[in-house]
Amino acid sequence: MARLSDRAFKILAAEVKRCAAAEGIGGDVQARIVMKRLEKLRRQGDTPAGKPELHQAVSDVFPDFSDKVLDNAVRANRGPGLFSYVGWGFLGLASLVAGIWVLNLPYPPIRRPVARTAPILLLPSFISMDHNYRQAIAKVEQADQLVNRATSDADFELGATKVSEAQAHLDALPIWFLGYEPQVYCRFFGCTWRFTLDEFEAARATIGRMEAQLFQEQNALTQLQTAEAAVATAKQQYQQAAEPSAQQLAVANWRTALDQVSLIPEQTLAGRTAQQKLVGYQRDFETLVGLVANSEQANTLITAAQQFAWQAAQASQNPPHSAAEWEKIETLWEQAIAGLARVSPENDPAGYVKAQELTAQYTRNLGDIRTREEAERTAEQALAKAQNQIQQLLASIPDESSPADIARSTAQIQGIINELEKIQPGTTAHPKATELLGFAQAKLQELQ
Repeated sequence: MARLSDRAFKILAAEVKRCAAAEGIGGDVQARIVMKRLEKLRRQGDTPAGKPELHQAVSDVFPDFSDKVLDNAVRANRGPGLFSYVGWGFLGLASLVAGIWVLNLPYPPIRRPVARTAPILLLPSFISMDHNYRQAIAKVEQADQLVNRATSDADFELGATKVSEAQAHLDALPIWFLGYEPQVYCRFFGCTWRFTLDEFEAARATIGRMEAQLFQEQNALTQLQTAEAAVATAKQQYQQAAEPSAQQLAVANWRTALDQVSLIPEQTLAGRTAQQKLVGYQRDFETLVGLVANSEQANTLITAAQQFAWQAAQASQNPPHSAAEWEKIETLWEQAIAGLARVSPENDPAGYVKAQELTAQYTRNLGDIRTREEAERTAEQALAKAQNQIQQLLASIPDESSPADIARSTAQIQGIINELEKIQPGTTAHPKATELLGFAQAKLQELQ
């Protein structure tokens, strides 16, 4: 290696020329002296000259020689170091890798000629194919287990990941290379991708089927989550509803949500889960809505019975009443009691207790009405009989009465008095009976 490189020589020569021009007369002679020194260093072979040596060669002739130019010359005079060799090595290696990469591109026009002439250059492809085949088979089996035997949503999530990974590995296997067996590689490493195009298509079909199944499962899961949220919302709305109209709307929404749960396909995991949850949802619906409905039904029956009782009480005002009127009132009380009897203790225990209390009260009232009806009928019959006897008595009295006729008339009048005394106060016949009783008693005294 020269002590002064060509590049460093040129840098110093340019500065020498400049300095010689600056000297004027005699500068050319000084320049030739310095250039001979530099030529001598250029011809010598040894370690590169350093800055002190270069400075010594020029400074005695040109004291104003640029120190910066000397630094540049020293840098240019350094030989290629270790890093330079490493750089060239990396460049060569990168070129080699790039070339092998081009030869391993997944295009038949490139790979087939290389596979016939220099298959060793396709070693990266062989390693990649072997790896992708192993991974594809493993991922397909894992995905099949996770998807077809899933017990939770997490299984489907992991199964979807395995399906994507298996699909990526299958995509990395070139279809045109299936069945090709590189003898050199397989001799040393063994090959595992010896499967046919039909098997490759079957693996792709399995992946496609699982992707479709995962799509269905995800849709079913979304439907289940939406339906569950709707059930919870409707239940909360029903519990918080203060008006009957709001309760009816909540019940309608609740039923719609339950229908949504029942419509989730049963062949999916979400569908099977929905069928299990639907039993509990329906039980909650029937329990909560059924209790309120039964309570409302009991309240309706009690209210209707109270209406009959109110009408009966109103009709009972201002007695006396005829037997027919008492019978109508009796019918109203019976209808009220019959309505209360329809309240079931199983459906509404509280309503049943209230219904029994009202039944006891209404039964007592019904008994009073029946007593008054019986008294009214007895009074009406007694008055009619007494009036009939009076008519017979008046028709049988002779113009001239004998003692026997008087005795007979007295007995008839006493019978009339007995009938009239049967008529109780508070009946419609009592005022008339009182009047006739006074007349009969006066007539009896007259005959006696």
